[in-house]
Amino acid sequence: MASQRSFRLALWGMVLLCVGILGLVAYGQFSGKSNTISSFGEPFKLASTAGGELDSATLKGKPYGLFFGFTHCPEVCPTTLFEMSTALKEVGDAGKDFRLFFITVDPERDTLPVVKDYLANFDPRIEGLVPTVAQLPGLARGFHIYYKQVPTSDGSYTMDHTATLFLMNGEGGLARTISFDEPKETKISKLKMLLAGK
Repeated sequence: MASQRSFRLALWGMVLLCVGILGLVAYGQFSGKSNTISSFGEPFKLASTAGGELDSATLKGKPYGLFFGFTHCPEVCPTTLFEMSTALKEVGDAGKDFRLFFITVDPERDTLPVVKDYLANFDPRIEGLVPTVAQLPGLARGFHIYYKQVPTSDGSYTMDHTATLFLMNGEGGLARTISFDEPKETKISKLKMLLAGK
């Protein structure tokens, strides 16, 4: 009986040790001075509301933001873009060169002119990017975002999609995220930290 108890204790000890090691590995991946999360994102060239194509390679050296949404979005997208417009004003000169990219997950309806008109309601530092239908699945995999077309009763459709805003550092890595339901002060604080290189 004593030997069985000792065996069980040893087994639990090994389990806890493994959990601890995995925790340290995860911590190592998600911590560090740059707060960069590895294996996130992929290079892209997308049609831009600013004209021509935007090559993600040209973004290196400065932090930027990415948000995936669509122009027919009833709440999450306009609220997020409005709040980020407010946050950009709050950070003042520190954010003068910051760029936030709104990438549509509804390229069937969201043409460049449609997205450009939509974004005219927000801060001019918010730029629209329109992938082709063929490009969108690769982007979704690379940036770990979800989107799905959902039929509506009027014969049209809406889109379910990830409501997270991604803050990318100057190295092109994910520094941190902003959730839709976070307080305004938290969102501004995260943006300030990104712009300060933290």
